[in-house]
Amino acid sequence: SFGWAEPEHIAKMKELTFAVNDVLKALFLTGNMLLVDYKLEFGLFKGAVVLGDEFTPDGCRLWDVDTREKLDKDRFRQDLGDVVESYELVGHRLGLKFD
Repeated sequence: SFGWAEPEHIAKMKELTFAVNDVLKALFLTGNMLLVDYKLEFGLFKGAVVLGDEFTPDGCRLWDVDTREKLDKDRFRQDLGDVVESYELVGHRLGLKFD
């Protein structure tokens, strides 16, 4: 933490991270996706630890559970195909409808 966060703040960040992880893993499994890893950004607001981040396929790695096909920004990084199409697939798997 470079001395930028107090031990109790770090403990709260860990607690929140584990809680977020439980929710996100379960959510993505409903769409037959494996949440491989992700990043979260925390800050302090009036002395309290807050999660100050959005969650998108740009900030995580998602794979198909069965095929291990990459459904995230790695498609762009590794020239594996259309990223927008992949992001829409993630949305569809989570029950979102796009016009």
